[in-house]
Amino acid sequence: MKLNEKALKDRAVWEAGGFILPAFDRERVKEETRDNPEWVHFGCGNLFRAFPAVLQQRLLDEGWAKTGIIVAEGYDYEIVENAVRPQDNLCLAVPLKPLTADSGNTADFGRLKEIFRSRSLQMASFTITEKGYGLTDGKGELLPDVRADFAAGPVAPRSYMGKVAALCYERYLNGRLPLALVSMDNCSHNGTRLYEAVSAFARAWVEKGLAEEEFEAYIRSGAVSFPWTMIDKITPRPDESVKQMLTDAGFEDVEPVVTSKNTYVAPFVNAEEPEYLVIEDAFPNGRPPLEKAGVMFADRETVDRVEKMKVCTCLNPLHTALAVFGCLLGYTRIYQEMEDPQLKKLVEIVGYREGLPVVTDPGIIRPADFLKEVLEVRMPNPFMPDAPQRIACDTSQKLAVRFGKTINAYQDRADLSTEDLQMIPLVLAGWCRYLMGVDDEGMEFRLSPDPMLAELRPVVQGIRLGDQGPFDEALKPLLSNRKIFGADLYADGLAGRVAGYFGELAAGPGAVRKTLKRHVGEP
Repeated sequence: MKLNEKALKDRAVWEAGGFILPAFDRERVKEETRDNPEWVHFGCGNLFRAFPAVLQQRLLDEGWAKTGIIVAEGYDYEIVENAVRPQDNLCLAVPLKPLTADSGNTADFGRLKEIFRSRSLQMASFTITEKGYGLTDGKGELLPDVRADFAAGPVAPRSYMGKVAALCYERYLNGRLPLALVSMDNCSHNGTRLYEAVSAFARAWVEKGLAEEEFEAYIRSGAVSFPWTMIDKITPRPDESVKQMLTDAGFEDVEPVVTSKNTYVAPFVNAEEPEYLVIEDAFPNGRPPLEKAGVMFADRETVDRVEKMKVCTCLNPLHTALAVFGCLLGYTRIYQEMEDPQLKKLVEIVGYREGLPVVTDPGIIRPADFLKEVLEVRMPNPFMPDAPQRIACDTSQKLAVRFGKTINAYQDRADLSTEDLQMIPLVLAGWCRYLMGVDDEGMEFRLSPDPMLAELRPVVQGIRLGDQGPFDEALKPLLSNRKIFGADLYADGLAGRVAGYFGELAAGPGAVRKTLKRHVGEP
């Protein structure tokens, strides 16, 4: 069983192996998509192939849609060339669904311009990671490609957002046609991030006389919308155990591709089964009936509440807790940590006891139910090959949202006190202990990438396991950094508690486990 159109014609072989094939006429869909495109997606990575593409296949299978998705890659073209086109634009999604998309990349800029001139185009969506919307470097200076695009105009842009803005200009020139630009990236207020990037190009080009004066107004007018979304579906890189399972089932195209930009892709994608996509219902040219495939549409305020529920309380903080302690205790899989009695109870307390009291119910998803699924279904899933080392990446950039907002909520509420927070300070102390790069057995380990490591490591490098505290002064450069924690740990009365926990965690080999038992206890 090879993943190509010729092999799929022998449906009996695939169905005997338990594979579910597309129920629609792919040739007819490809023709309709070419003539009347409705949906363009930027970012041909694993999340797209495991989620948005699967949603559209459901609509096609059930007769709710007539067109597929045209996918464009603007960063790592090798994904398309090496892991999409060789399989005739097919991908095997685990759980086991081949899915379809018309593929291209932004090197085919002429074709994309044709698509953006089409009146039928309803939406362009994005899974390009949070970095894809950035226009400046860490010092606030414009990136070289962005600076060049600002100066040259929409003729031959080089940067990702420059290309998107140029395509919008093409649509503007051909009747100021309406369109929704929909970020599906996992970052707060993602629609605003996308708007700010595109409007910056429009403003620069208009000011320099490189675009018609009304182009900037077109971007701001609502004719182009930038809905907020909340997306949630964990999609790790292709896993060896999934590859072996597919091989055992007779599937032959299993070899992963690692591109020169270090992107891991394969003809298959593995992802967890639970999935959530909530989109602000702002589509000036209409939209696909994605609610038929399980997508929830709401107003902007509701999307914001759902995003905060997930990121600040019910999922992301728990992941960070497991990430830092998983690295310290030598775990390599999240599900294994959920079999650890102390770690399981730790995240239960962080979620139920300390986080849930300050969550605003978004109305369309019940926070307690979402949290229950996370703790009882998603994180313990033994088939999800997600690693604490991956989740520990860029932790300094995540703490302010994942824990700082909860700490601030405790300060703002008259009926709550930061004195009630015990496990969140323990997690923050665990991260400080993690920065030492020494596990609970006293062995050095490699820290996950983080843009602030060069600044943070010196704070703890002078501390050795077994050193006597107190560590209040030693950790002050770290704990006083409001940018990291999103809260004033000293004013909130938490800095001393974090430093005290850190002293216990760093008391010597085995101290991490002893501290967890002392403060978390048995389940």
